[in-house]
Amino acid sequence: MSFERPAETAVIEGKEPLVELTIELERLGLNRGTSGNCSIRSSKGFFVTPSGIPAADLTADSVVEMDLEGNVLSAGNPSSEWRFHKDILKTYSWANVVIHTHSDYATAFSCFREDMPAFHYMIAVAGGDSIKCSPYALFGSQDLSDNVVEALRGRRACLMSNHGMIVVGETPAKALGLSIELETLCKQYLLARQVREPILLSKTEMREVLQKFKSYGVRGN
Repeated sequence: MSFERPAETAVIEGKEPLVELTIELERLGLNRGTSGNCSIRSSKGFFVTPSGIPAADLTADSVVEMDLEGNVLSAGNPSSEWRFHKDILKTYSWANVVIHTHSDYATAFSCFREDMPAFHYMIAVAGGDSIKCSPYALFGSQDLSDNVVEALRGRRACLMSNHGMIVVGETPAKALGLSIELETLCKQYLLARQVREPILLSKTEMREVLQKFKSYGVRGN
């Protein structure tokens, strides 16, 4: 299954990529049943997964389209978390995909209500020298959305206190890959803390990593 789109494509047309992404997240164990939600930017605003429909039952017809003012443009009820999807896509014009999961390790770590520090250089994959954890707020609320938008400033992923993770990306493939990476980092950090507090990379060391990541994956590097 391929989620990639040409880099110059600003809008991912059609609902099928969202259905495929949602099913893949469940297949990987990052979401289960009706937990979590996803959105993809559309020409009119964004497509978002509906409320209360398990991934196994999701079809293109059940995907909901909304505009960036929060108006529902199609039949169905959007995810209760539609506010942060709208606000993320409205705030960060480079983002085309938003994934929210209740994956085991990200959710477990989010219950500490702590930022994840630079215990491993792959923290930089999210764009900074830490993974921010947004303050707790009721699911579906505007407060939660405001907290998440702030936690994502300058980054591509964050945790939500006592809730789970959010990642954003230019394509479904990039967002999915980052979701997997963040879940892995949460698992590794929790395992390390079972022994003792891990030794962290310094600000200088992380600046070097972030500079290196500017060409990470580029041919010839």
